[in-house]
Amino acid sequence: MSAVVRYGLIGAGYFGREFARILKDIPGAQLVGVYSPADADALADEAGCDVASTPEELLSEVDAVIIASPNNAHRDYALAAAERGVAVFCEKPIALSYSDCDAMVSACERAGVPFLAGHVMHFMDGVRRAAALISDGAIGDLVIGRAVRTGWEDGTAAPGWKKARESSGGHLFHHIHELDVLQHLMGNAETATMISGSAPQAGTRVGDEDTVLLATLTMPGNRYATVEWGSVFRRPEHRVTVQGTRGSLVIDMEDVGVTLVTEEGVEQFPLHESAAVDAERTAENHATGSGGGVTYGDLTVRPPQWLRTAMQREVAYFTSLLRGDPARAELATLTDGTAARASIATAEALTLSASLGRTVLVRDIAERADATTRRGPI
Repeated sequence: MSAVVRYGLIGAGYFGREFARILKDIPGAQLVGVYSPADADALADEAGCDVASTPEELLSEVDAVIIASPNNAHRDYALAAAERGVAVFCEKPIALSYSDCDAMVSACERAGVPFLAGHVMHFMDGVRRAAALISDGAIGDLVIGRAVRTGWEDGTAAPGWKKARESSGGHLFHHIHELDVLQHLMGNAETATMISGSAPQAGTRVGDEDTVLLATLTMPGNRYATVEWGSVFRRPEHRVTVQGTRGSLVIDMEDVGVTLVTEEGVEQFPLHESAAVDAERTAENHATGSGGGVTYGDLTVRPPQWLRTAMQREVAYFTSLLRGDPARAELATLTDGTAARASIATAEALTLSASLGRTVLVRDIAERADATTRRGPI
């Protein structure tokens, strides 16, 4: 790797645009080019980089690629990058099926190129501290968890691909952060059960994604969790809660902050880099028409400061790895494939559960993918 990491960017949407801006300020990083079927010229003008006419052209000129395309297109770009020895930073969800996710991670492993899963919540101070507190036994033996991301969204202003199940995976996949964090804190799910559907009483919707998803999970060690997503909830909720035998811990993304309750008392600390940033996000959440945590990014505005900071940390960390710095233990699951495979396996198990009307063993998802690889479709 040269002293300067040459980046390529695939996708010029809400996140792609911000990654281009971020790369201009990361020491040791340079955005060489962008490939996107739409809006590439405008982004290249802003970022001062080239426009690639094909993904292959882009990958021939770079050391690393940031994949910020629609979710269903991640796989082919990642495989092409690995084949050319290009490191991969892939936005979440990594893929819309376990087989695709595993193929992407495995291709990078075989090629010996770094892979980073874009689970941005791991770069928030409060999430890392919460994980450390739980690991140190601050709330005792874990018993139950709950992740919820619900709100009200009429869909009239949402970008088309994010509202289409085929391209985004719907709320379950596109809003996979809370499931990822819940499993990071409590362990990966063993069984998954979900009911999901639409709510026509909310009126005409845009897109074909489910508007209500209610799930239950079991984890190793007699641990249990519930997860909720949806866009027909007039009272928004957005938080991850973990309860143990000695206390509880709440990562709140609605009234933003982290609260630890134990037998010794109550401690509160910021989710983001400061209490002031938490307060700014809280005010955004309570603004008229915010819709809660289920609304999609507006291409005409930049992501909020709290999100930009976490994204900056992601890119800076990946750049440091490519320049030879050691991996950080608390972020290891993002680069060894664990977080990518675990989140997609559980999401696929939940999808299958809703389709079949029964509980699904999460391990069966990987086994089915292995069988398909060995023998063709089954």
